[in-house]
Amino acid sequence: MIPRRHLLQAGAATAAFAILPDTAQAARRSRIDFSVPAGATDCHVHVFPDPARFPFFTGRTYTPPVATAADLARLLRSLDLSRVVIVQPSVYGTDNRATLDGIRQLGLRRARGVAVIGADTTGARMAELQAAGIRGVRVNLETAGVVDPAASAQKLKAAVDQVAPLGWHVQTYTRLSIIEALKDQLMALKVPLVVDHFGGARGELGTGQPGFAALVELVRAGRAYVKISGAYRSSTKAPDYAEMLPFAQALIAANPDRIVWGSDWPHPNTTLKRAAHEISEAEPIQDATLLNQLAKWAPDPAIRKKILVDNPARLYGFG
Repeated sequence: MIPRRHLLQAGAATAAFAILPDTAQAARRSRIDFSVPAGATDCHVHVFPDPARFPFFTGRTYTPPVATAADLARLLRSLDLSRVVIVQPSVYGTDNRATLDGIRQLGLRRARGVAVIGADTTGARMAELQAAGIRGVRVNLETAGVVDPAASAQKLKAAVDQVAPLGWHVQTYTRLSIIEALKDQLMALKVPLVVDHFGGARGELGTGQPGFAALVELVRAGRAYVKISGAYRSSTKAPDYAEMLPFAQALIAANPDRIVWGSDWPHPNTTLKRAAHEISEAEPIQDATLLNQLAKWAPDPAIRKKILVDNPARLYGFG
């Protein structure tokens, strides 16, 4: 595998070289061992283009390597995936231009996005985001350590009020304790709810851990979609993260019409103990290995088609 070097501006007056592996080549190291259906969608990726064009948010907590829409397109081809959802990462704050540029480069036929907005985002701007392919907003309750249920409830309500007129969904990155505390509110949301990365479940704690039953109940009732994504965030059992099997199977069994899959490419590492302006190398994840787990989590091809094709088409408005 030959690394490619990208010049990354890490701060106002600082530049450094970042190395991002060729993820398409890395993916080809592992063969996809099931038939990927036409229209299959990766529902959770990010793009980090040239920061000279798309500067990072000064209040970010980490700096990722460059990962472009062209890199993403190569990865999708290597995994036999047709469509993708680009999710706004925290490093850009509410400046969605990098995410929108990624959607534009891939085209609305195969790309959609999830934005981050603020209280001052106008209706006119929301309409522009809609036209550009945005179908939801992300409410990140983890980046700044916001884990208080009352603060989380307020953030969710504000987001719902903003997106409801457009029929968008609210996507949340949180933990099971918040899901359990807000279960009644989440059951009553007037827009679709999407929960990232297994709801923050911890693989080593098993499916009996506090809060996971609440997540399963939301899924069973059709009140939440869950992304069975970023397994490496929930488990340290590389490379296949086998301890996430019972979590995925419990969620799928609860309601296969409310489950979607995502790779979390390019696997930003937010846990390195570095200054925010210093580059944090991406996690060394094999995307084909991640995708292959889906065949174990959902052995039935009809269920996999729901997860990879039908559910994303409904949620993100793919034709």
